[in-house]
Amino acid sequence: MDYKSSLIPDGNPMENLEKQLICPICLEMFTKPVVILPCQHNLCRKCANDIFQASNPYWTSRGSSVSMSGGRFRCPTCRHEVIMDRHGVYGLQRNLLVENIIDIYKQECSSRPLQKGSHPMCKEHEDEKINIYCLTCEVPTCSMCKVFGVHKACEVAPLQSVFQGQKTELNNCISMLVAGNDRVQTIITQLEESCRVTKENSHQVKEELSQKFDTLYAILDEKKSELLQRITQEQEEKLSFIEALIQQYQEQLDKSTKLVETAIQSLDEPGGATFLLTAKQLIKSIVEASKGCQLGKTEQGFENMDCFTLDLEYIADALRAIDFGTDEEEEEFIEEDQEEEESTEGKEEGRQ
Repeated sequence: MDYKSSLIPDGNPMENLEKQLICPICLEMFTKPVVILPCQHNLCRKCANDIFQASNPYWTSRGSSVSMSGGRFRCPTCRHEVIMDRHGVYGLQRNLLVENIIDIYKQECSSRPLQKGSHPMCKEHEDEKINIYCLTCEVPTCSMCKVFGVHKACEVAPLQSVFQGQKTELNNCISMLVAGNDRVQTIITQLEESCRVTKENSHQVKEELSQKFDTLYAILDEKKSELLQRITQEQEEKLSFIEALIQQYQEQLDKSTKLVETAIQSLDEPGGATFLLTAKQLIKSIVEASKGCQLGKTEQGFENMDCFTLDLEYIADALRAIDFGTDEEEEEFIEEDQEEEESTEGKEEGRQ
């Protein structure tokens, strides 16, 4: 099968193929062994191990006597979370197809002559390739610049050694950045969970507060009904007593009125004998009726209902002072409230 015609688009096939074989971590061509993630993206196993170790700093390396349950990291390409078992990245499947393509690509590149301009050339010496690195000026240059040019007095190093060093440093930076992104994502997840729990806790304490106030309302309504009933009972007793007195006085008044009418009729009697037959008994009845006028009476202040006066100012102050606090503050408040109630009850008993 012709892989070049089926996999590589038109234009520069080798260049396009090389772009497809670049590791997203080290930004270089995949280094075997190549592992494939569950999300179908590929990584060098070394690069995969680097970001796995950065995301799981306490995971024990392969061959250690301490075994771990595994770990996780995110794919640098799609951010898909990859969950590993105790084997770590060594448990990932190798992508043999990509490794074979890399071998074919390298063989193809080695069989082709280097094209002019494929290697960076020195601007001062156009025929010289850039092959060394100036450590003093921190720029790549050529050997002629070191021998005769501006970098003659500078300290230089082989280009490949500096290249590998900076490549490793960049790789470490990428690993740290990826690990940092994972930590930030973890913090975001924790904050979202904290937000959810805060809402749930707020709803719960609101419900509890509403229930407590509903209980207070019920207690107040019950006590109000009880006290009103006591006032009503006292009112009925006093009214019943007064109405009984009114009835007694009304009967006495009716009796006296009849005696007065009878006495007036006797006075109009012209005959002395007839008058004397009834006069003595009539006089006796009037005297007895006069003595019977002294019936029961109400005492002074009988109408007052002052005994049912309540001093609720301290309770109102206690209600106004209701606030959120610790259990110790609530216990102290309850003890003070009980002492005030006992003192008030003692005063009411003394008054009664």
